Amino acid sequence: MTDAPKPDKLGIVLRVGLFVLIGWLGMVIFPFLIFPVAGLLVASALSTFAAAAVANAITVRIYERGRLSDLGLAWTANSRNEALIGFAVAAGAAVVILAGPALTGFARFEPAPIVEHRWASFLFVSIVLLFGAIGEEMLFHGYAFQLLVRTLGAFATILPVSIIFGFEHLRNPNATLLGAVNTTLWGILLGYAYWRTGALWLPIGLHFGWNFTLPIFGENLSGFTMGVMGYTLHWRAGELWSGGAYGPEGGVLTSVAVVGLFFVVQRVFPDRSED
Repeated sequence: MTDAPKPDKLGIVLRVGLFVLIGWLGMVIFPFLIFPVAGLLVASALSTFAAAAVANAITVRIYERGRLSDLGLAWTANSRNEALIGFAVAAGAAVVILAGPALTGFARFEPAPIVEHRWASFLFVSIVLLFGAIGEEMLFHGYAFQLLVRTLGAFATILPVSIIFGFEHLRNPNATLLGAVNTTLWGILLGYAYWRTGALWLPIGLHFGWNFTLPIFGENLSGFTMGVMGYTLHWRAGELWSGGAYGPEGGVLTSVAVVGLFFVVQRVFPDRSED
């Protein structure tokens, strides 16, 4: 979409408006269809993916002749590295903020109710989390976001979209204000990762790497309890550090981790304007 002609202001409003309308309808309709046959986590993740896929597919088909590159999902020589590096650094950041307290005695692992077919359950949850990460990236950093970056600029787009992304998570179970702020910071990081690379592979890798790692430590993810590893991380520190029932994303350690990841992305991936 980088080389496509820029639409006028009315065209931008119509394109973004159609994307938002379809996405909103999808987020209303798909949970209604999925929730009766699946739990809240599965319904949330798959509904987001389905709504994002439909919104992107329709708007790209109408306005960009259906080119995959206009979603930032074209597979290039850099795509695999971007996805894998994103996954690795986000997973590493999650390990640091959780293993550190566990090793220093501020948190300890305790048994949790054993789930039947633990590894099959974990594999299933991981696939659901992958679809959820891809869905959120397509919804918040897909066609409409990329169009606005191209026409309004990165800063004017990333910050307001990230605020919407963050405070949308206030609807999650056990949501907190700090959790919403941290999720906003994550939105800024993920939007910046798209702007830095011009594709969604790095944001998807970052998003999934973080979401995948928290359940390994028996932690809640954005208020959702996975409960598939047979243990949980019990904190001896207060909710300001642990995030409480919302999970680590509701604590200040996540704030520090996101800032650190921002500098990693800045250092590892060159500014496209310098090419």
